Amino acid sequence: MNRTLKLGLPKGSLQEATFTMFKKAGFSINISERSYLPSIDDPEIEPVLLRAQEMSRYVEDAAIDCGITGNDWVLENGSRVIRVEGLIYAKQGLNPVRWVLAVPESSGIRGVKDLRGKLIATELVNVTRNYLKKNKINARVEFSWGATEVKVAAGLVDAIVELSETGRSLRAHKLKPIATIIESTTQFIANKIAYRDNWKKAKIQQICLLLKGAIQAEGKVGLKMNVTEQNLKKVISLLPALKNPTISNLSRKGWLAIETIIEEKTVRSIIPQLKASGAQGIIEYPLNKLIY
Repeated sequence: MNRTLKLGLPKGSLQEATFTMFKKAGFSINISERSYLPSIDDPEIEPVLLRAQEMSRYVEDAAIDCGITGNDWVLENGSRVIRVEGLIYAKQGLNPVRWVLAVPESSGIRGVKDLRGKLIATELVNVTRNYLKKNKINARVEFSWGATEVKVAAGLVDAIVELSETGRSLRAHKLKPIATIIESTTQFIANKIAYRDNWKKAKIQQICLLLKGAIQAEGKVGLKMNVTEQNLKKVISLLPALKNPTISNLSRKGWLAIETIIEEKTVRSIIPQLKASGAQGIIEYPLNKLIY
């Protein structure tokens, strides 16, 4: 009996980053321009593209077994799902994203308390209302279908709650953040019934392990080099290894091989230092996965 896991993949801002992570994890996903049913080179996975905003509802209702979405949308929908793994990546990088409360730069609003009686537009209605309630602020919150920054810039609303990774879009619309409503990371979520199925649980955990390995390898490279015993201490002192570098004897007497993993951004400065300290045969290689 052939079994399959129905997996929801996020369409929209997270799509490209998710497909890239799956590629590094060892899964090749292909999709035509107008299709919502991608193909994947694993016959045990049945992928479907869904908006991240809706993912947790479909997982909770068992329409799909599991999916990838933001923790912000799990909270917004109040979904009762299993958070299998936190996968910290976003459209722009590996940092959590922020939902910020923003107002016009020219506004007299300086803080959250100044929003009493004001109108706020956002996609994240329930989370925003809970934040205002927690801070004892009585303000109106309306759902926004998009182009939210334009609404406050045009004077249609007093403030917005909008997703911000770099802050560039807010600055372009002459908006200033006055508070962070919530920070959110990407989550691999599962339906409770599916997760009680031993086969599906094992398959989900396998995917999560490989995805987490791909994420942990982001921005890192491997380095190999040879060094004489007399230069070993000097070379080792330059290496910011994750733990300790691997050192092994070469067949040539008095020579050792070193292997380590470092941040890619340090490579251009550290390789000349290693060379000057006596390292030879230096090799840099990319990493697809890093499993601790």
